Amino acid sequence: MERRTIGAGALAVGAVGLGCMPMSWAYSGSRQRGDESLRAVHRALDLGVTLLDTADMYGPFTNELLLGRVLRERRAEAFVSTKVGLLVGDQHIVANGRPGYVKRACDASLRRLQTDVIDLYQLHRADPEVPVEETWGAMAELVQAGKVRALGLCAVGARGGRRSGARLHDATLRQLRRVQQVFPVSAVEAELSVWSPEALESLLPWCAARGVGFLAAMPLGNGFLTGTLTPGEGFEPDDLRARHPRFTAEMMAANQPIVAGLRRVAGRQEGDGVTAAQVALAWVLAQGAHVVPVPGTKRGRWVAENAGSVEVRLSAEDLAELGGLPAAQGSWD
Repeated sequence: MERRTIGAGALAVGAVGLGCMPMSWAYSGSRQRGDESLRAVHRALDLGVTLLDTADMYGPFTNELLLGRVLRERRAEAFVSTKVGLLVGDQHIVANGRPGYVKRACDASLRRLQTDVIDLYQLHRADPEVPVEETWGAMAELVQAGKVRALGLCAVGARGGRRSGARLHDATLRQLRRVQQVFPVSAVEAELSVWSPEALESLLPWCAARGVGFLAAMPLGNGFLTGTLTPGEGFEPDDLRARHPRFTAEMMAANQPIVAGLRRVAGRQEGDGVTAAQVALAWVLAQGAHVVPVPGTKRGRWVAENAGSVEVRLSAEDLAELGGLPAAQGSWD
């Protein structure tokens, strides 16, 4: 697989990563099967999908434990990204950026992942009670201690950190400017897809100008852009899409023209069987050599399909058509 680099340190990863969250968290619990997920991770590594993206809060903790079972055998083939800064409680999630906690959390992640170093340690969310410089300083000390190779920052969520009239990523950019003064940022993780292109406005250019890698979260729109979801089919109560305003039956029906556009472009590609999902990922890959889409899945079949997107070469006409698709309806705001 094509390789891309994360950060000025030239940390090499496969051009498409694997988001491991669906294996243990946020999607239909009844469909989460450990053995199937383990096979999916092994399949990813077989195909050169080296970046495995997890977090201590996924489960919580169970996703790191699952990956540890693979890393115990294949650590040298993987690029491990995990996150710190969020604690999961009963029906609530809170931020914790206290330096002592960050260091203890890192040690715990290392034990669960069965490794002695984390390739990319990301701050999941800044703690409003702790200056972000203090949290980032503790993370930098982990690099100096040899427990972490590089640091990353996850973008502030769409429902948080917004000021009246502010652009979506203004709060994230403010955090980046602050932490960059303490220790270099190697990667930023934020949502980017055909139906959520907001990062193109300011966040992606900020990363490109500074040699910072960009991990594109939710590049398949939580599954919508694959064209495999049926409006009105519904989701299990523990599935995040059951509460997402873009996944009501009405909004899913209204956004079908986006999927139709992806299918039209897929139908023009050379070779057989190019899918809407592969075109959606190819669009993300086309946004810059520093961009690595991280689609989440728990099935080897979809891992292989996603990996195949690196072979899809979109023409200027294709990109223009995708850029002209109607804006998605329904949002968190």
